[in-house]
Amino acid sequence: MTDILIRLAQTIENRKNGGDEKSYVSELIQSGSEKCAEKFGEEAVEAIIAAAKRDKKNLTEESADVLFHMLVMLSSCDVDFKSVLKELERREGKSGLIEKSERKN
Repeated sequence: MTDILIRLAQTIENRKNGGDEKSYVSELIQSGSEKCAEKFGEEAVEAIIAAAKRDKKNLTEESADVLFHMLVMLSSCDVDFKSVLKELERREGKSGLIEKSERKN
């Protein structure tokens, strides 16, 4: 089940480059990285509101939207999702406080 994000990222890349005029991904990416970032932000705010209301169903749905739009945003900025996963692997097992202090140096 965890491979879904990798498959979704690949689908987004395919649609980005495929020029499918009926593709939401293609349309969004063609509107520019600023629009993709704006859409990601909108979805993040909706997830925050759902969390604040402790609405589990809505939070689940909005979280899926956040992940999807994050992948679209990354693609629009030519950031490979696998590089994000590698960064998470690099941080795995480290205290967040230590990792954060290392980035400052």
